[in-house]
Amino acid sequence: MAMLAVLIPLLMLGVVLVLGRYEELLLPQDDTDRGEPAGVPHAAATVGRGK
Repeated sequence: MAMLAVLIPLLMLGVVLVLGRYEELLLPQDDTDRGEPAGVPHAAATVGRGK
């Protein structure tokens, strides 16, 4: 019974990790979906560059 209490959480963790990997393979995330960091607005980043 103690072995069951130890094995069930480990098996559940393994299932969660495998599902995460499966999701990454099934739904790859493109770099074009990612925007710029929220801390620096686009207009502020180009001001003062001396062009």
